[in-house]
Amino acid sequence: MNVLQKLRQLVTDIPRQPAKAADHFALASRLLRSLPADQARVQQACAAKDLAAFDEIVSALEGIASKPAAPPPDVPRDQMDAALKAFRKRLKLGRLADESRLGGRYTSGGRASNIDAILPPDEFPPEVWKALEHAGKLKHTGQGFYAEA
Repeated sequence: MNVLQKLRQLVTDIPRQPAKAADHFALASRLLRSLPADQARVQQACAAKDLAAFDEIVSALEGIASKPAAPPPDVPRDQMDAALKAFRKRLKLGRLADESRLGGRYTSGGRASNIDAILPPDEFPPEVWKALEHAGKLKHTGQGFYAEA
């Protein structure tokens, strides 16, 4: 469930559960801080517990989210292949480095790596990574990190 789905659920739950309305508005206020909404309006609606204003804010955000995404950038296929190869190699090396870390003893711990996303190599521009994401090869996990899809 993404943030907008959770906010929509809160809009429907507030009339059904009036005893929990204060908790729902507090959660909504925290969730809306990270979204491109008018923060003064959000704080006013949540402080006044105004369901109609809160519903308008969520509807406006859903309208923004439903707009079609920008078309993928035109990146040559050979550049995408080279970037994906470099990404996989960097991910493999990161996992190997994490697995071979020495503990308090003279041998490694023998545990598996928990690394599943990395910052992509700087040798390629961001448009290449966006094109690979659009092609379904990579998944953007947030804050510039990508994982294999």
